[in-house]
Parts: sequence; C-alpha cells; structure tokens
Amino acid sequence: MTELTIGRRYNGPPDSGNGGYVCGSIAEALQADLRVRLARPPPLDTPLQLMADGDDAWRLESADGTIARAATSRLTLDVPEPPRYVDAVWASQHYAGFHEHPFPDCFVCGPHRRRGDGLRIFPGQLDTGLVAAPWLPADALDAGDGKVAVRYHWAALDCPGFFAVSDGRQAMLLGEMQAHLDRRVRTGDPCTVIGWRIGAEGRKHYVGTAIFDVEGELCARASATWIAIESPGG
Repeated sequence: MTELTIGRRYNGPPDSGNGGYVCGSIAEALQADLRVRLARPPPLDTPLQLMADGDDAWRLESADGTIARAATSRLTLDVPEPPRYVDAVWASQHYAGFHEHPFPDCFVCGPHRRRGDGLRIFPGQLDTGLVAAPWLPADALDAGDGKVAVRYHWAALDCPGFFAVSDGRQAMLLGEMQAHLDRRVRTGDPCTVIGWRIGAEGRKHYVGTAIFDVEGELCARASATWIAIESPGG
C-alpha cells in the first residue's frame, strides 16, 4: 500500500484535486501505463491509500470511500499533426478562459495562477478544429533528471481536452483518463499541447490530447472522458 496526498496547490475545482494531476500521481507511483476512472472529487491535503484491487488493478481510497480505480492499459490513439508553435501561441492569446472560466484557479489552466505556481496552459481554438497552447515547463517540475515528472505530463494533458469540447462556460469534470508517455519533455524546453474532440454521448464527451516538443515530435498522448455538470435547474 502506498500513501498519496494531493497538495492544495494542485487543485482543479477549488476544493478538489486536478483530475489529470491525480491520475498522473497514481501512474507515477505505480510506474505503469494506466486507465484511471475517478469515482469522486479527490480531496486536498488528505492522506489517501493506493492499494491493489486484483490483478493489474488498484484503487485510491480515502476515509470516505473510493476516490479512483486504475488498471494497466496500453493506449491506442491516432494523434493529429501538431500546429506550428507560433500558431499555438496565437491560439492561446484567444483562450476562452481569459473571459469566463468555471475554475479560474485550476493548477493547469487557471488564468489566476501566477507564473511558476500553475502550469498556465491556455488552449485556444484553431480553424483546424484543434485547440492548442504553448507550454514552457518550469524548473520546479523536474523529476531530478532534468525532465518533467510523470504526474505533470498527465496534468498538462488534462485541461486541453476540456477546452476541446467547451467554450469555458459549461462546467465539466474529468471522469476517466488514459495516457502514454513516449518520452518525457525537458524542463525549460518549449512544447505545444493540443486537444481535439472525438465524440459525445449524452453528458459524456470524449477527447484526445497530446504534447509535442519544439521540433514537432510527439512526446505524450492521452484520451479522456469529460462529464458535463448539470445546472441546478436540470
């Protein structure tokens, strides 16, 4: 059994962990390619227990019940060609979250986060149907070998999927995520992060995301399911 604690810095909604960061923390602890399904909002600053749950399966538990379930899984995902870095910069300048954002303090995409505090990935729409943003990984994300830690790759792959299916006004929560890292990016190296729509079924929205280095080489990819939150009036 492994203990995980999601620090308050790594929030998505104000009082729960960013979904990608939480899923990535599980993947990093297990050193495996995983499919992770979130069962409830991950609490912050609370010790959580990561324990085996059968063959090649685990669950993340709190005192109040199961937070997430994970299983080994190899991702198969067709990834579009990336835009030019300069086009990702242009798209980011038109980020919908600058005007309206359900969680403006999100660790990954919150515009209220300062440089060096959040990832500040601000994906904007391109006429190709993709959303794209530049990302310059800070030195503080280093895993100790000059490369960005696994959990931050998963975090970076999270929110662009939301903006691929939302203009920022509709609140959604991450339901499930699966990722594969082809190679970890280096801190300080300019990257491009993209997101695209795959499909939808009711309140469920299926997306893909990917990270490319400055040369346009694919470094990481993910698929995810986002679940729209119903308004109080239904």
